[in-house]
Amino acid sequence: MSGPAPVAVVGATGTGKSDLALDLAERLGGEVVNCDAMQQYRGMDIGTAKLPPSERRGIPHHRIDVLEVSETASVADFRREAEREIAEIRERGHVPILCGGSMLYVQALVDDWSIPDTDPLVRARFERRLGEEGVQALHDELARVDPEAARTILPTDPRRTVRALEVVEITGRPFSASRPTIGEPRWGTRLLGLRCALPELDARLAARTSRMFAGGLVEEVRDLVAGGLLEGVTARRAIGYAQVLDEMDDRLALDEQAVSRAHERTVIGTRRYVRRQRSWFGRDHRIRWIDTDTDGRADDAASPLETALDLLGEAGR
Repeated sequence: MSGPAPVAVVGATGTGKSDLALDLAERLGGEVVNCDAMQQYRGMDIGTAKLPPSERRGIPHHRIDVLEVSETASVADFRREAEREIAEIRERGHVPILCGGSMLYVQALVDDWSIPDTDPLVRARFERRLGEEGVQALHDELARVDPEAARTILPTDPRRTVRALEVVEITGRPFSASRPTIGEPRWGTRLLGLRCALPELDARLAARTSRMFAGGLVEEVRDLVAGGLLEGVTARRAIGYAQVLDEMDDRLALDEQAVSRAHERTVIGTRRYVRRQRSWFGRDHRIRWIDTDTDGRADDAASPLETALDLLGEAGR
């Protein structure tokens, strides 16, 4: 495969990845490839902070709005389709800008991760057990069959717990054995990471969550239920959506107190996810980091775009 080397813009939620990806696409002649699992779903706009088409500056975006909420998202499917689109972008002479914070999705692309595909029957069985026994029971089982995977997956994370058990059963090997080795990135991809000090980032996440609820997140969830959200496996567990669903009554209604609880639980869930993202990406020595803090930032400090272009120029020398 020939063509311009991709640039990956990664990092935790709320650090400014989308803005930098757009800036780089404009400057480098690029097209954006979404690496956020939940932005693949049509209609999941407010809770995923998905840029509307009117704010994409005319830049093509790929792997956005490609799934119905009733469908199951898988890393294997994403990798296959994203690889095809990256090849097409490079053939056009454009730069693929990989943008997102879904850790497995990014690594599946840049490290040529051969991920075991899902088995619907096996997955359905573990999903059924999840509903009957709860995530803690399945995590305890994972600890018995794959202690290393259990140490890296939170006992409150049902999606990754089910996936790990599924892979163990399908392959007969530990889930951890399928992890890629961090080496030379595919296609010569340059990796840029955005980071922000936690006190400021936590404040950003709280404000972002408030904007989502004020902007109609509850109504969006209600509309998606009518579109099959409850029949889906992956989409209904997205942060924000899961918390709203948990607080809805049988008529899909929430009183003021329920909305307040969903709001607070979304803030907490987002903070936990951000710390996982920071830990995951922080282990990747290939990433060149750009600070996006605004507190105490000097007026003449370089912008994230200027810093990114400097780093990319240095990487090319």
